[in-house]
Amino acid sequence: MILAPIPKNEDARLKALYKLKILNTPPEERFDEITRKAVRMFNVPISTVTLIDRDKEWYKSCQGLGGVCCGPRDISFCGHAMMTENVFIVEDTLKDNRFFDNPMVIGAPRIRFYAGMKLYDKTHLYPIGVFCIKDTVPRKLSIKEVADMIELAEEAEREINR
Repeated sequence: MILAPIPKNEDARLKALYKLKILNTPPEERFDEITRKAVRMFNVPISTVTLIDRDKEWYKSCQGLGGVCCGPRDISFCGHAMMTENVFIVEDTLKDNRFFDNPMVIGAPRIRFYAGMKLYDKTHLYPIGVFCIKDTVPRKLSIKEVADMIELAEEAEREINR
């Protein structure tokens, strides 16, 4: 397993995240609507709007993880996704050296597919989180599905920055 990387501008990124005053706040229907829509659109069991804190990933909205609200940042898929420019897609986690032995792959929830798009703060300088979908079976996304992912991520980002 390869641990999630830390950005060079981590202190400024965290400052931008904390300035939003959204971390560790109660669930909100406007975010849950997005993740429920993603579960339906992509026919996946899991979708989250995730904010990446110093040591954890925290779910502003989460469908499909049975009330789990956060996880360790270092083993998170979203920690990797936040560092990429485009939609971050892992079609089969068992065939990816970053994740094949990840605790979330070899244990519950047994993630085999992941797609995530980073979310920015208002200035669009700092990635503060990720919108993602996860499945327990390998899969590929069509071009239309990638476009739908981007659209839902943009919706989540607008809501974060409201």
